Amino acid sequence: MVESRTILIAGAGIGGLTAALALADRGFRVVVLEQATRLEPTGAGLQLSPNATRVLIGIGAAPKLSAVAVTPDVVRVRNAQGDDLARIPIGNAPQRYGAPYWVAHRGDLHSVLLELCATRPDIKLVLGARVDEYAVHANGVTVASAGPTVLGEFSGLVLIGADGVWSRVRARLFDDGPALAAGRTAWRTLLPAEAVAPEHRAPTVNLWLGRGAHLVHYPVRAGAMINLVAIAEDDEIVTGWSAPGLREEVLEHFPAHRWSATARDLLARPEQWLRWSLHGRPAARHWGRGPVTLLGDAVHPTLPFLAQGAAMAIEDAAVLADALARRPDAPQAALRDYESRRKARTAGIVRAARRNDLVYHLGQPAAALRDLAMRTIGGETVLARHDWVYEWQPPASFATPSPPTQGDGVG
Repeated sequence: MVESRTILIAGAGIGGLTAALALADRGFRVVVLEQATRLEPTGAGLQLSPNATRVLIGIGAAPKLSAVAVTPDVVRVRNAQGDDLARIPIGNAPQRYGAPYWVAHRGDLHSVLLELCATRPDIKLVLGARVDEYAVHANGVTVASAGPTVLGEFSGLVLIGADGVWSRVRARLFDDGPALAAGRTAWRTLLPAEAVAPEHRAPTVNLWLGRGAHLVHYPVRAGAMINLVAIAEDDEIVTGWSAPGLREEVLEHFPAHRWSATARDLLARPEQWLRWSLHGRPAARHWGRGPVTLLGDAVHPTLPFLAQGAAMAIEDAAVLADALARRPDAPQAALRDYESRRKARTAGIVRAARRNDLVYHLGQPAAALRDLAMRTIGGETVLARHDWVYEWQPPASFATPSPPTQGDGVG
């Protein structure tokens, strides 16, 4: 592979690794620069809707991922008192959308992507390589890394900043300040499936809506573990993704006079929680400049109220790879094409997630009207209102045979 076909990616997260695989499939050599010196299977659960799984199937992740993912039958929506509001039928996603709806632990998806990258001689993963500076020149871009463990320079046609909400590439590119605190804190944990009631082990995404807070839980790791995420309005800013959280502080945001005993019992079971603060940004007018662009949370951090943060990074990766493959001899024009194809879509998803934030956390009397509306329209109509999200199609080059549709761990 000639050096002129080298793509540099900053960040070995879900978006960066998906982009690396998609680019390698299209004849590029990829160097992924990751500042962490060790990659650990961390993070919370992910909902991988059909718009994302189409891409994952296209890069060959389906066989290994389907073995550890769970295919939920429904999204069960309840209010804080435990009253059913809607059952959204997502189990028929392969028939309705042509691709499955999976839930998985982020660490499991990340491990699958890493394993796939390790089999590719045209993908090089460099750990301990922080993007401290870059220089644009006639042949593309050169990145300088001063650590934490790798000192040196890396050159390529383009640089993709897939380094998350605290992107160093974005800071160097635009210097537009840090991401803005959203006034929300998320707590996450995993429980062994045998530690919860049988109803919580079912292949169901459970969503509880309450005043100023909501709770999501579903099985992951082939049904062996239960992923819990509790999100509440909270102005305290926590640094990083894995600060320790206390059970007492979680329960304080889900008080007994508002939340059912079933929900609180589930929240009381974990002894350890991890917490992080949610952040966002206004829609970016520009995503890149010259041979540099951004991907995923680095450019459009998406609040988790539509379960589309990872999916947007995965979609970005597919369109980016397609754009560069179409115009390999004009990489800067290819990047502008990628950006123009993604801006409206991602901005719409970010807005929809923010709207859901308001709807999820309503207090009375507005919550009663929300509950009545959801009961009246029913789960099928709620799903239809998400068709515009799930029906998204990647470029035609990602078309593949039908994948496995069941993560064989629940039952």
